[in-house]
Amino acid sequence: MANKLDTIEVVGEYKHLQIREIADSGEYYRRVISPNMDVSGEVQEIKDKAEELWTDEVKTAFSEFKAEQQSYYENEKSKQEAKRLAEQKAKE
Repeated sequence: MANKLDTIEVVGEYKHLQIREIADSGEYYRRVISPNMDVSGEVQEIKDKAEELWTDEVKTAFSEFKAEQQSYYENEKSKQEAKRLAEQKAKE
């Protein structure tokens, strides 16, 4: 049998949904759903909370944050690669 929804907590600036579910065995399971994720397969309570909180403004802000994060990490990776190549060349 599927896990049963226990709680939904709203976390952070981008309103991530932290889900706690309980299994038939009594064990708890947690997961986080972000504003860029598809909730169509979730239970109605999660869909409703996502629709309530994830306004276009929140979704756009989260997408911009993710894009900035990606750009930063790509830039850092390029710097590290350039440093590695310079060090390799200096050894030659």
